[in-house]
Amino acid sequence: MQEQQKNQKKPMKVWLKRLFIAVISVGIVIFIAGAIVFAYYAATAPELDEELLKDPVSSQFFDSNGKVFYTMGLEKREHVEYEDIPEEMRDAILATEDVRFFKHHGIDFYRLGGALLANLRHGFGAQGASTLTQQVIKNSFLQNEKTIKRKAQEAYLAIQLEREYSKEEIFEMYFNKVLMSGRIYGYGTASKYFYGKELKDLKLEEKALLAGMSQLPNSYNPFKYPEYAEKRRNTVLGLMYQHKKITKEQMEAAKKVDIEVGLLPENKRKTVAASKYDAFIDVVLKELAENGDGKSLEEGINVYTTLNTSAQKIVESAMNSDLFPTEDIQSGMAVVNTETGAIEAIGGGRNYGPERGLNYAEAIKNQPGSAMKPLIDYGPAIENLKWSTGQTLTDEKMFYTGSSKQINNYDKLYKGDMTIREALYNSRNVPAVKTLKAVGADNAKKFINNLGVEADEIHEPDAIGGGKISLSPIEMAGAYAAFGNNGIYTTPHSIKKIVYRDGKTAKSYTPDPTPAMSDFTAYMVTDMLRDVVGTKYGASGTTAAVPGIDIAGKTGTTNYGADEFQKYNLPDSSVPDSWFAGYSSKYSISVWSGYKNRKDPITTNDERLLPQRLFKTVMQQISDNTTTPNFKKPNSVVEAKIVKGSNPLKLAGSNTPASMTSTELFVKGTIPTSTAPVEEEKKELAAPSDLKASFDEEANAINLSWSHKAPKDTSVSFEVSVSVDGRGSQKLTQTNDMTYTYATPQDGKTYVFSIVAVADDEKSEAATTSIQIQASPPDEEITPPEEIEVPEPPTETEDPADNQNGDNGNEKPNENDNTNNENPSDNDNNAVKPEDEEEEVDTNATDDDFSNDKSQTGNLE
Repeated sequence: MQEQQKNQKKPMKVWLKRLFIAVISVGIVIFIAGAIVFAYYAATAPELDEELLKDPVSSQFFDSNGKVFYTMGLEKREHVEYEDIPEEMRDAILATEDVRFFKHHGIDFYRLGGALLANLRHGFGAQGASTLTQQVIKNSFLQNEKTIKRKAQEAYLAIQLEREYSKEEIFEMYFNKVLMSGRIYGYGTASKYFYGKELKDLKLEEKALLAGMSQLPNSYNPFKYPEYAEKRRNTVLGLMYQHKKITKEQMEAAKKVDIEVGLLPENKRKTVAASKYDAFIDVVLKELAENGDGKSLEEGINVYTTLNTSAQKIVESAMNSDLFPTEDIQSGMAVVNTETGAIEAIGGGRNYGPERGLNYAEAIKNQPGSAMKPLIDYGPAIENLKWSTGQTLTDEKMFYTGSSKQINNYDKLYKGDMTIREALYNSRNVPAVKTLKAVGADNAKKFINNLGVEADEIHEPDAIGGGKISLSPIEMAGAYAAFGNNGIYTTPHSIKKIVYRDGKTAKSYTPDPTPAMSDFTAYMVTDMLRDVVGTKYGASGTTAAVPGIDIAGKTGTTNYGADEFQKYNLPDSSVPDSWFAGYSSKYSISVWSGYKNRKDPITTNDERLLPQRLFKTVMQQISDNTTTPNFKKPNSVVEAKIVKGSNPLKLAGSNTPASMTSTELFVKGTIPTSTAPVEEEKKELAAPSDLKASFDEEANAINLSWSHKAPKDTSVSFEVSVSVDGRGSQKLTQTNDMTYTYATPQDGKTYVFSIVAVADDEKSEAATTSIQIQASPPDEEITPPEEIEVPEPPTETEDPADNQNGDNGNEKPNENDNTNNENPSDNDNNAVKPEDEEEEVDTNATDDDFSNDKSQTGNLE
């Protein structure tokens, strides 16, 4: 029995022995193969070059035509000798980057083992184990790629470097060569740039911040991203404590210091590089970092960008022009190619320079106000519900679902039945919320996601841009470009490709275009947005119109909450942000304006109109000397005349008065089949006539008078509106009389008055007239009677109806033109959610596109 058991154990021992020998043999074969491969790669490694070891390698940036416009790495930098580096600074770097630096010989096998396990679990390249020595090698001779060849050459050269140079010399190379942020190389340069100090004068928390920056140079820039920089600084402090470089008390005290303490204020920061296109370069650097190539700049790469230098010069000129109404108001602008999504120009801010602070085109994200309506309301409605542009909704008193919070319009009025076209160009809030509810949150979310807009959830306030969705000008321009590109969306990008140091290896950055919506949706939204910059009464963006170019666009204004009005003691007309996003078939441009500090509000029409004026200036100039095709209606869209206010829609009959009809667009196959019966047709309400304006110098008032032929047995009243110096219309009164007196007009101003007849729910066309008030001659000096010149009486100017430029006085309540349009009300920023019931009801009307400045009741000045 025992012999049988022994005989059974023998085969098992034999198999175990054979398995052991096989494993050892395979291991030896793998080792030998690995050694051969390593030897081959090592033999093909570049030679050590002391000049490359000590100086950063330059990277070149090319514009869209392939011309070099910037070389990075030539900037002046501070070289610090090893003995001049404070011990605490060395400790911070080593605790973070290579704690066993003075113990290994170029390769840290302990760290390598941990990285090997991570790579086995998560795939090759998941975690690195590079020592400081290896980083110096990689940044001096190799390209940033996670391949066996590069790692083998890096390891071999690191060992060679350790043999030829001392640890102190290698640390000094790293210390002065590493990219810190943007165009800042070396810790010594960074110390002076960020803190204005020598290294020896830095405090512990400041040293820790600098030590942590080299991992992600642009993301940890404390000027631009203080919250990320603070987290990274605290991580470094924790590592210093972990490796016994500082005490727990020192760590905790340093962590409590506000990240901005000690940083140089913006007005004392120095310009680092002499580039003409700093705002664009910053966008490129961010895109490189987001794609994992930020550190590649240290190795010398060629970056082929989408920069249109002509457009960039135009943008920079506009951003530093006298269009800005105040000294401190800021703007951010993005110019994107409508067809390709390529970012052609960037306006980062006024007097923008490298590393000078926020790039307002990409670093800021704000609520978009009514500029969100085409993206989240009307676009999805046409796409999913096949709505016509003539779809009729009722602008009426309404509350957010499950809330007592009322939804208001910019003018605090409700206008009854209207088409979605009118609701959009007149920027009405109630129809927008109704549209989102009809579409549904899921459909709306899918639609905006297709346009590069991220949102976890969709709530009713998002319908008017007052929810949690925030956008940058780059994102806004990219989203709007899809409307002008037949529904095709391409992610905005500033880089075409990068080519690594070997001149052969390239990485494409050009994203693929994707269908975001049907071509009928894109065109029908575009056609409605044409009216925003058109001449219709109540259009909000006429200031942005460019003669001769087919343009579509939308205004947007955001609001303060009731608590902010009280906290900052803000006037009623205050808004934090003003937007305009518009596009032609060639360019999509988005402009944001506001102040650096939220507590500083936009309060005047000139401030609110700034985005439109910047848009117009840039669009006009970049479109000069080039052909811009008009938007082309696809075969999937048809048009028909409908009866206004009909619901469901009815086609207009041959006898339907013109004032009762509207030509609207339909998705092919959805035109209504019924025509309005003759008995349902109403007689057109006549417009006021014989409108006259005269200036009473003695009373300092403008007297208006007009006539009107009213239908029998019909009560007619008249809406009186005024526009001052082309800033858009403000409703003054509604009266039964046919006269009106406008008090205290100002010298030198041009006033455009509009009178609309109102009978029941019907309104007539507007009658308009204008008058310019001449400045009175100075009376300080008395001249002899015979020399007294009699001033000419004020004369009436041409009817503004003849002036259809976006900037002149509108006879319509131009939402946009009167930046007041974009009041805190249109952008229900305050009404962000039904649950926020404690906020004031009237703050939810984004007067997004109106010149209805609450602070200007009598004179819109």
